[in-house]
Amino acid sequence: MTTRRKFITTGALAGAAGLAAPAVTRAQAPIKWRMQTYAGAALGEHVVKPAVEAFNTIAQGQMEIELYYSDQLVPTAELFQAMQRGTIDCVQSDDDSMASPTEVTVFGGYFPLALRYSLDVPALFNKYGLGAIWAEEYAKVGVKHISAGSWDPCNFSTKKPINSLSDLQGLRIFTFPTAGRFLTRFGVVPVTLPWEDVEVALQTGELDGLAWSGITEVYTVGWANVTDYFLTNNISGAWIGHFFANMDRWNEVPPHLQELLRVCFEQSHYYRQHWYWAGEAYLRVNETKLKLTTIPDAEWKQVEDAAVEFWDEIAQESEVKAKVVSIIKDYNETMKKAGPPYRFS
Repeated sequence: MTTRRKFITTGALAGAAGLAAPAVTRAQAPIKWRMQTYAGAALGEHVVKPAVEAFNTIAQGQMEIELYYSDQLVPTAELFQAMQRGTIDCVQSDDDSMASPTEVTVFGGYFPLALRYSLDVPALFNKYGLGAIWAEEYAKVGVKHISAGSWDPCNFSTKKPINSLSDLQGLRIFTFPTAGRFLTRFGVVPVTLPWEDVEVALQTGELDGLAWSGITEVYTVGWANVTDYFLTNNISGAWIGHFFANMDRWNEVPPHLQELLRVCFEQSHYYRQHWYWAGEAYLRVNETKLKLTTIPDAEWKQVEDAAVEFWDEIAQESEVKAKVVSIIKDYNETMKKAGPPYRFS
């Protein structure tokens, strides 16, 4: 016969046993992303690998990024399409190199003479509205624009010396699509190659040089071993580069990991700013593989004037492009009026 006391005692013991029993849970599998960068392995050691390693460490197994370098999964020119399809989850590149079908693609990489210093890029994206424009344009095509940053300047590194604009005539130069489109005005022949093939092309004479980076990158990736001259005049003081993700994959990531991605990528941009800023000066002064040449300011003024004409041509192509050009002009006019150290001429 079960008494009330026995029922209460038995029930209480059973309840306690239930509370003491370990809960059976199923561990959630970590989120895995595949990221490909535009950069080859030597450059990637600086410009993306530390950020990916930091993210993977801090994420503590909740998420992991597998990093691939230039052309390892798909050719760089197909990066956007692969990301849009979800073949690749995340990309580090400029808009121009990955051939994104947006109204802002022409401004990625090196939009000629629009930027003087590395700080111009975060200022334009965070204070002058370019960040919102990029986010909107990429959302239209199913891609999340995560972060924009300032990377290296764009100078010529060549086999032959460049001392005047006439020396550019006929040079076969590895460069970015928009930069190449602009430089044809001065007789440059733009050449597109896989990043990893550039060094051999310089050795064999297929290329006469490149307008791809500043001097830091030229030394870092070994191009200083196969070129002889470095032109101190640059066609852009900084490169606009970004981190992007497939929108569906981005939306699957919990908010705290989304924020961690942003923070790690911003740290990557910051590293590049001081790495290039220090490297550009140090290598000009202390290394001797490349002989420095300079086109006189009065002659280089032709390039600067041609760049403004180029901006106006781009502005005619769409309302979005016109808006971006207007912001660039307004920003540069403000910097010019502010005087040193914002602009010295």
